[in-house]
Amino acid sequence: MTVSGLLGILIGLGLLIAFAFRGWSVLLLAPLAALIAALFSREPLLAHWTQTFMVSAAGFLAQFFPLFLLGALFGKLMEDSGSVAAIASFMTDRLGPQRAVLAVVLAGALVTYGGVSLFVAFFVLAPMAQELFRAAGIPRRLMPAAIVLGTSTFTMSALPGTPSIQNAIPMPFFGTTPFAAPGLGILASLIMFGFGLWWLNRQKAIARRNGEGFGEGAPMPSDRLAADGKLRERATTAREFDPAEIGHGETTDVPPPAMFAALPLVMVIAVNLAMSLLILPALDTRFLAEARWGGTSLAAVGGVWAVITALACAILTVLAVSHRRLPDLRATMDAGANASVLPAMSVASLVGFGAVVAAMPAFTVVRDAVLGIGGGPLVSLAVATNVLAALTGSASGGLTIALDALGATYMTRAAEIGLDPALLHRVAVIGAGTLDSLPHNGAVVTLLAVCGSTHRDSYRDIVMVGIVGALVALAAVIALGSVVGAIAR
Repeated sequence: MTVSGLLGILIGLGLLIAFAFRGWSVLLLAPLAALIAALFSREPLLAHWTQTFMVSAAGFLAQFFPLFLLGALFGKLMEDSGSVAAIASFMTDRLGPQRAVLAVVLAGALVTYGGVSLFVAFFVLAPMAQELFRAAGIPRRLMPAAIVLGTSTFTMSALPGTPSIQNAIPMPFFGTTPFAAPGLGILASLIMFGFGLWWLNRQKAIARRNGEGFGEGAPMPSDRLAADGKLRERATTAREFDPAEIGHGETTDVPPPAMFAALPLVMVIAVNLAMSLLILPALDTRFLAEARWGGTSLAAVGGVWAVITALACAILTVLAVSHRRLPDLRATMDAGANASVLPAMSVASLVGFGAVVAAMPAFTVVRDAVLGIGGGPLVSLAVATNVLAALTGSASGGLTIALDALGATYMTRAAEIGLDPALLHRVAVIGAGTLDSLPHNGAVVTLLAVCGSTHRDSYRDIVMVGIVGALVALAAVIALGSVVGAIAR
């Protein structure tokens, strides 16, 4: 039974990966793969579909859909109000072509740490990067890596307080806040930023010595990207914004001043910090233990509440500052809301698949193998999130599957050895944000198309800034957290 069960898990996972990368919808593939795993284990199929798969998927949506909804809506409002473009232009004017790489990285970091969705940032930063890199004579092939460094590394997984969905997922499992392990998060951010910037400047210098200029190539138009069904399916599994909605709504021709454009980003950070560390801890939330509130606690929901409140306040700030600049407010808000649905459902389906796999008797073999990895719980957690994020092509999907299956076990082990759950949180998030950037990742494919580049030209640099730098930071966090965890926090 164990052998056939393991075979079923592998076949189901293999089919899910193979067809998802060919553009098939995860909404179809995930339940099919889960039923295959259950079939080989001779488990009841319909019961697993409705009582395991759907209950787990619905639980994920119940916890995290507000983050998908508000995050996508905020990103679309920032795009159509011209706020993201205004911030990018400000960075361009201040740093200029002589610091083109730094300008792109910092602009990407600012908008994504402030809560702007990744795909919105891609479509705004790529034209900015193209102008800067052409003026500076920097090869086009370095554009994707510069954007990845600013948008998809430290601001997604390491910087304390980031409102990314990846940083929110561990909070209900570990009872943490978005600012979990801030000292280690800052350290990891500095390593990723420093390593990535060093690599990009090194490649720029080599290209200059070799006489390599900006080069040729043309980005794919945004409307064509949005209409690419295969790309859309892969992209919405990888990140929390449906690129099909990029072209909906209408962008202003008169962007706000940079100071007004940045106000909503400041609001996200300030409200998130205040809610996490001051307001929520001061409230009497004992009522949450009642059955009608799910018998939960502030530790389980407080982190999500903080991010939801921060995004809601940021949305109100955008509307207050720039509502007159939005040519069609209803269309913009509709597009933002619609952009959240497919990514949320796609990740929820991956979570449902993971729940069925974890319920198989044969999964005990997988669990024991993962937990038996040497180096303690931090190392095995990092390996688990890395592998699952790589296999699913989704940091959020891989992270949730890992924590659904093993989160309680890691909490028990942490309690036994006196390990703070905040360390588990930070290691899990950084681990999920490394190998998810493999060549098949939808965000990687989309970014290359937006920049008019190819895997052959640009992927090595993406690996260095998006994977190698993150792995170095992850190793440093594990080493320091294992030795001086309390001090490092």
